[in-house]
Amino acid sequence: MRNKIWLFVLLQTCFNGLFSDTLFSQVTDTTLLCRGNYFTEAEGKASLEKFAASYHNKESWQVRAERIRQNIITGAGLNKFPKNTPLKPVVNSKRTYDGYTVENVSFESLPGFFVTGNLFRPVQKQNSYPAILAVHGHFPDARFQEYVQKRCATLAKMGAVVLAVDMVGYGDATQCSHKHPYSLSLQAHDNLRAIDYLLSLPRVDKNRIAVTGESGGGTQTILLTAIDKRIAVSVPVVMVSAHFFGGCVCESGLAIHKSKDFQTSNVEIASLAAPRPMLLISDGKDWTKNTAAVEYPYIKNIYRYYGKEGNVENIHLADEGHDYGINKRKGAYAFLAKHLQLSLAKVTNAKGEVDESFVTVETPEKLHVFNEAHIRPAYAIIGDEAISNMVENLKP
Repeated sequence: MRNKIWLFVLLQTCFNGLFSDTLFSQVTDTTLLCRGNYFTEAEGKASLEKFAASYHNKESWQVRAERIRQNIITGAGLNKFPKNTPLKPVVNSKRTYDGYTVENVSFESLPGFFVTGNLFRPVQKQNSYPAILAVHGHFPDARFQEYVQKRCATLAKMGAVVLAVDMVGYGDATQCSHKHPYSLSLQAHDNLRAIDYLLSLPRVDKNRIAVTGESGGGTQTILLTAIDKRIAVSVPVVMVSAHFFGGCVCESGLAIHKSKDFQTSNVEIASLAAPRPMLLISDGKDWTKNTAAVEYPYIKNIYRYYGKEGNVENIHLADEGHDYGINKRKGAYAFLAKHLQLSLAKVTNAKGEVDESFVTVETPEKLHVFNEAHIRPAYAIIGDEAISNMVENLKP
């Protein structure tokens, strides 16, 4: 019950910020926004049937898929963002634990705009490493949460380089508020640059790049996978729904789902992963309660066009709720191990179960990127208005 109340308050907070933000109305035509529970469950299912009538094979789906992709890029204004500005990464404060290391990381996704997070790496040397971007949802303490640390440390011990990054407005990423009207654009661009950063690291295998996150992090996961073909494997958790479009400005605050003559949903956006491996993790106590019967079959049919229906899977935990809990993590570990050639054996106990007890859970103080010893550069662009001006004056 407490989780349900907390979730309601969280969503309400996001919606309040979405509707009250005075800058927001200047960003886009609000009639084109698909916010929160945009459809009823019945309407969501019916919309999928309508979408499916617009294609009938791989070739016709690919035409629609490209339109969906371009609608995300133009709707979020990502076509206006410059490419390959200097990242200027700073990595410090290395700690070594049982099978993995943790470092604090920052880099610039745009000049003066910093992505912040933690880099988890295997202790054991390898000829090459898969890399995983770990994004998070709208949960208190976000990147600092125990479940995020356990997820990243476990995947690192399994053999992956894992980068956990802050949402805009969370953790150390406080140059603007999370409810900033360009939050969706900034986060999507941050994640594209995070992949650039991961690929800049020694011996990272460009063919084994993955992304996973829960809730709002699930939205980030499907959006990044849709627009970035470098993503080889994706695991969106407790997010993909035919009727719910994301309740926060960072998910549905720009016109990425709709234009004057076009409509899509998060189900079709997730489908752009095809034919790359994707695991949908859903539960019975949020908007993913219908995934096994509605969203998953729709997506699997698209994979069937490629002859790759075995590449998409669904773990549906009907008795669980909205989180990235242990059973969800275990499912993700197995799927990522299978498709990234990771070692489950390194995190499996004598009973044959994944055991996260080796993980050292750190305090937020240790995980913070910026502190008295490592100060955010003075040229950082600070404040919602300043960030708006930065975005509005970008040149590709």
